[in-house]
Amino acid sequence: MTAPIAAALASAGAGPAPRILGLDLSLTSTGIALPDGTTYCIPTRQKDGDRRLLTIRAEVRAALSLDRPHVAVIEDLPRHAMGAGVTAHVHGIVKAELLDHGIPYALVVPATLKCYASDYGKATKDRMAAAAYLAAGIRFTGDPGGDQCDAWWLRAAGLDHYGHPEFALPDAQRARLAKVRWPVLGAGVA
Repeated sequence: MTAPIAAALASAGAGPAPRILGLDLSLTSTGIALPDGTTYCIPTRQKDGDRRLLTIRAEVRAALSLDRPHVAVIEDLPRHAMGAGVTAHVHGIVKAELLDHGIPYALVVPATLKCYASDYGKATKDRMAAAAYLAAGIRFTGDPGGDQCDAWWLRAAGLDHYGHPEFALPDAQRARLAKVRWPVLGAGVA
């Protein structure tokens, strides 16, 4: 991407909307929101062990080739959760894939994402889905873990940050995005 295009995308509302990929990473069911807003999950089977990482990597690689995003927005690792170590493996392989493709990424901690979406840092999956319905009329059916919903919210946060919100939210919720280290589009990983 050329510098003038990157500068235009970074300015509020100027130029075309950036292509944002939302990723809710998990070893059991990674949620993906493509730049066009399509969401899906990458389910894996526990019996496949660490080979699940290869499945996730291949699916993320395929998503990157569909419509090369300007930036990926990833739900960050939980800071004090038992599952953080397992999820870190998924983060490592996905970040390596993004780096290989020259795609910058932003990490959004779960509480920040929940506050942005629902104004409550401990929002349940049901509350996140209800917030998506209230904000944009989107229903997440067949998404018991909320992985698609979270990925959708991550994409929405990226669009909002880069000046192309798809719907209105209260300023207090939008202000939560200031906590995230956002890459400058076209400048590589921050």
